[in-house]
Amino acid sequence: MLKKASLLLLALTSVFFSNAQEAYKNQSSLKIENFMQGDNFVGHLPENISWSDDSEKIFFKWNPDSSIIDDQYYYDLNSKKTIKLEPENYNNIPSRGVWNASHTKKVYGKNGDLYLYDAKSKQVLQITNTIEGENNPIFSDDENHIIFRNGNNLYSWNIQNGTLLQFTDIKSGNKPPEDKSNGDEEFLLNEEEALFNTVKQSKARKKASEERSELSNPKRPETIYIGNKSVSSLEISPNQRFIAYTLYNRASSKSTKMMEFVNESGFAKEFDARPKVGGPQSTLETYIYDRDRDTTYTFDVKQIPGIYDKPEFLKEYHTGEEEYKDKYEDPRDVIFVNLMFNKKNDAVVIIRSQDNKDRWIMKVNPETGEFSLLHREHNDKWVGGPGISSWNFSTGNIGFTDNPDILYYQSEETGYSHLYTVNIQTGEKKQLTTGNWEVLDANLSNDKKLFYITANKQSPFDQHFYSMPVTGGKLTQITTGEGNFEVNLSPDEKWLAVRYSFSNKPWDIFIMPNKPGKEMERITESTTDEFESYNWRAPEIITFKAEDGTEVPARIYKPAENTKNNAAIIFVHGAGYLQNVHHWWSAYFREYMFHNFLADNGYTVLDIDFRASAGYGEEWRTAVYRHMGGKDLSDQVDGAKYLVSEHGIDKDKIGIYGGSYGGFITLMALFNASETFAAGAGIRSVTDWAHYNHGYTSNRLNTPQLDPEAYRKSSPIYFAENLEDPLLILHGLQDDNVQPQDVIRLSQRLIELGKYNWETMYYPVEPHGFKEAASWTDEYTRIYNLFQKHLLGIE
Repeated sequence: MLKKASLLLLALTSVFFSNAQEAYKNQSSLKIENFMQGDNFVGHLPENISWSDDSEKIFFKWNPDSSIIDDQYYYDLNSKKTIKLEPENYNNIPSRGVWNASHTKKVYGKNGDLYLYDAKSKQVLQITNTIEGENNPIFSDDENHIIFRNGNNLYSWNIQNGTLLQFTDIKSGNKPPEDKSNGDEEFLLNEEEALFNTVKQSKARKKASEERSELSNPKRPETIYIGNKSVSSLEISPNQRFIAYTLYNRASSKSTKMMEFVNESGFAKEFDARPKVGGPQSTLETYIYDRDRDTTYTFDVKQIPGIYDKPEFLKEYHTGEEEYKDKYEDPRDVIFVNLMFNKKNDAVVIIRSQDNKDRWIMKVNPETGEFSLLHREHNDKWVGGPGISSWNFSTGNIGFTDNPDILYYQSEETGYSHLYTVNIQTGEKKQLTTGNWEVLDANLSNDKKLFYITANKQSPFDQHFYSMPVTGGKLTQITTGEGNFEVNLSPDEKWLAVRYSFSNKPWDIFIMPNKPGKEMERITESTTDEFESYNWRAPEIITFKAEDGTEVPARIYKPAENTKNNAAIIFVHGAGYLQNVHHWWSAYFREYMFHNFLADNGYTVLDIDFRASAGYGEEWRTAVYRHMGGKDLSDQVDGAKYLVSEHGIDKDKIGIYGGSYGGFITLMALFNASETFAAGAGIRSVTDWAHYNHGYTSNRLNTPQLDPEAYRKSSPIYFAENLEDPLLILHGLQDDNVQPQDVIRLSQRLIELGKYNWETMYYPVEPHGFKEAASWTDEYTRIYNLFQKHLLGIE
């Protein structure tokens, strides 16, 4: 009996291992369980680059030995050696800070304390060592003081003698009520003074003492009470007369709830996640404190041009016989994002509308709070783009040049984000860059005579580093070749530390002189031997014609002719506003490796930068306004048609998959384009946009209260009855971004509709971006098997 049981156990074990080894059919040298190890398979790539203040060392985070956590390294330009930094020396890593005008001293904050670096002596002076912490240090206009923030208040430290001055006294809570006597008490007080000489003399002595104390006491700042708000920012004018403070008022929005099922305690734990779109919104309010007059005032928003304008979409919801009015009776809600001063004590404030349609740059008279418009960035869809941002709490790329009257900013006025200047005295504007390309970043040189610019001027598929005179003119390209050049300029501006990658070459650090066309010298080699043992594809970038005539870019991964199976898979990237068709190492590097694996197994893979993707200008960026699942979905359908007509793909053998936004599009594809796609896998998918966050969703669809039709035609859950082909849903239960409730609600909808051709897989410990290799492996094995079964008939 025992022998039989042993034989049975052996047989069962053999079956188990046999099944495990054949979890999927594969003719590639790549294995899902290997490349889904992520960084441990590819190599841990360097990041977080910074320079030493003397421009002789490059610091970066790296993990070439695949340790449990990353380490800190530095490259010495003199010895040309890369050295691992011991943890006890991590505090020596330079922090970002502010240099004085002559670039001889730098002030910075680290671990809540302030430090002053002297470039000549290369010595660092620790200024503070406190528990509460100091931050945001700058030099005063005369460079004799360091101005910084501690808690809610602004202070000044004298570099020469160490004296400390407090500029503000901003306190949480409400102002204490003043002692006021009622009428009865007032009568008694007057009578006592009239009847008794001692009372009269005592009152006189008290008054004289208070007046003398007032004369002898040092002047203190007015106490400003801010209730339950918090101080977001503090800015002081160079003459130190005006202080602008911005208050953050957190909205009392209802938060969603989530559960943690696997943890150390063994008990399921509930936690708050985020509010949903359409609820009350947090605000920023800016005030000016005039130290000379000891007064505080805010701004009259009625002065803002266009403040009463209604968004265009509201006209569609107008009913009744009365003529539609395109103006509100009350001003729109706005956010005062930031206020900045120039060297002449002029002020500029950046204001955003809560409905996402406007950004104003306004000149402010700091004595009166009166506005004058410098630039209005208006978009009937939503304001955004590189250097502008679609996040309402972002200042964007704005600042003063070497001429304090000239303010630079970025705008999509021409359809692409470009660099502009405006004279804040005359209002005269000047466009500095132009063309069908985007300025992705722009920063001033130390002397403020040049802009250093990152742009995709050469091609939307490459990003290069340029310089340009601050007044405009020739744009000089410094880096060359294909790929992405992430540049970190040395403090002396003589060297570039470049984090560079190509389509099939992951990120590594290089160094080159700050001169056009110079060769780069490699500092790090991060990829593993296992990664290097495979000949990774550099996918070809193609374009195909969409139904409206637009040329849509895509990456294509082709199989060898002898393995081609005439089936294809379309990958849909996430975020919507993200670029994945380019010549650099993809943020979706696991998917990139999976696509090589699929091509080895005979599939043709198409990876599309559909409408809504980043890198192609304003019209592309906003093409999904009020209808996500419109042009972004039709681009996938047209991509499938391209595969059939140009690459001989069987129209009945096309699958689709993606995560987050890509999961959303996958659902819309199976629900609304079932004639095109035979199967799909939706990862961390949005199923109902009314349940997503406010910042992202309200840009694209307004709010569900004001624009319900936009939400209904953009949300997969309203089209679930159209499901005909196999659908695999995969979701992490710790995803506090696209929350599990999304797919649970869709699951219930599919159950009630009587649909049976779908499956759901939940991952108990995974957030929005998976972390565990076992989860990645399980997820992509299921996706691969889905396509094998339903596109090729392989069980």
